Amino acid sequence: MSYVMPADFVTKMIDAGAAKVAMSTRDTLIRAFMAGAILALAAAFAVTVTVRTGEPLLGAVLFPVGFCLLYLLGFDLLTGVFTLVPLALIDRRPGVTVRSMLRNWGLVFAGNFAGAFVVAVLMAIIFTYGFSLPPDEVGRQIGEIGEGRTVGYAEFGAAGMLTLFVRAVLCNWMVSTGVVAAMMSTSVSGKVIAMWMPIMLFFYMGFEHSIVNMFLFPSGLLLGGGFSVMDYLVWNEIPTVLGNLVGGLTFVGLTLYATHARTGAPRIRPAAQEDRVPVA
Repeated sequence: MSYVMPADFVTKMIDAGAAKVAMSTRDTLIRAFMAGAILALAAAFAVTVTVRTGEPLLGAVLFPVGFCLLYLLGFDLLTGVFTLVPLALIDRRPGVTVRSMLRNWGLVFAGNFAGAFVVAVLMAIIFTYGFSLPPDEVGRQIGEIGEGRTVGYAEFGAAGMLTLFVRAVLCNWMVSTGVVAAMMSTSVSGKVIAMWMPIMLFFYMGFEHSIVNMFLFPSGLLLGGGFSVMDYLVWNEIPTVLGNLVGGLTFVGLTLYATHARTGAPRIRPAAQEDRVPVA
C-alpha cells in the first residue's frame, strides 16, 4: 500500500529534520535557492493566470504545481524547516542543537530570498521589456499587491499587524500540512494529491507566505509599487516569518509529534486474550 501510517510518517518528519541540520552549507544554500526560485515562478504564473482570466480561483488551483515540483526535487523552503527541524531537536537527535537549528534556518532564509529575488528581477525585465516601458498589466497588479499588503496593513496600526500575523500563522499551518501530507504516501501521485489541497487553500485565501512574499514585494518595488523597503520588512516580511514559524511548528509539527511520536498512555488497558470471558 502507498499510504504511510501517522506514527511512521512522523518518524520520517523527525528524520528529515535531522538530515537538514546535518546537510552541508553548500547543499543547503543550493536547495534553498532553487526552492525560492521555483516557488517565485509559480507565484508569477498564478498572478498571470488570475489577471488574464479574471478568475482568482483558477490561479490558486494552478499555483501548487510549483510547490509540488520543488518538494519532489528535494529542495527546501523556510516554512518547511520551521516545522521539521525543531522536531529533531526535541527528539534529541545526535548533532542537533539550538545553534545548528538556527544555522539551518538562516541559510535556508538566505537561499530562499536569493532565489526569489533573482526571479523577481527576471520577471520585472519581462514585464517592462528590459525596463524600457511601464510595467504591463500583470506587473501593475504585482505592484498593487505589494502596496495593499504593506501600507494597507499599516493603515490599521496594531489591528493591521495582528491581521498580518494571523494570516501568516494560518498560511504555514496549511503549507506545513502539505509538506507532511506528502510523507503520507510512497507514490508520486499520492504525494501530489496530498500536497495540492492545503497549498491551493492558502494561496486563494490570501494568507501570508514569507517566501512567496520574497518574490512579490521586491517585484513590486522594481515595478513602481507605492511602498518602501522598510514598509516591506516591517509591515510584511518580518511578521510573516514569525507567524509562519508559529503556525507550522505549533499546529503541525508539535501536534503530530505529541500525539504520534510521544503518544499518551491509553486510558483503558486493552484486555489480554486470556482475560476475556468466553461467551456461552
